Amino acid sequence: MPRITVIFSLIYIALGVGGFFLTGAVHKTALIPAIIGVVLLVLGLLGGKENLRMHVMHAALLIGLLALLGTARSIVQLPAAFDGTAARPGAVFAQAATAVLSVVYLGVGVRSFIAARRARSALPPA
Repeated sequence: MPRITVIFSLIYIALGVGGFFLTGAVHKTALIPAIIGVVLLVLGLLGGKENLRMHVMHAALLIGLLALLGTARSIVQLPAAFDGTAARPGAVFAQAATAVLSVVYLGVGVRSFIAARRARSALPPA
């Protein structure tokens, strides 16, 4: 899971930096996905340490959940962005992409947690 978190963090960073520059590098709020990505990158790197992995990966998924909760409303605004009636279509697209990325990350993370729990329960008692 730490490697997956690092990969997703790089995608979040690319989304934030790309959105910032594609929208004219005016609004610093376009960098929010990049900030999420930096936090996930740190957590992913810390997750490489066996004694921290479980707690750090739970924290990383919490960040992913918060990112989803903060951007989910943009999914409803997508039709207005596509037909040109949204006030800031670039922001809607970036937020929707962040929401979708967060859903995928959470799904992969939950599957990883389930697999880890099954692997632990399959081990003989110590």
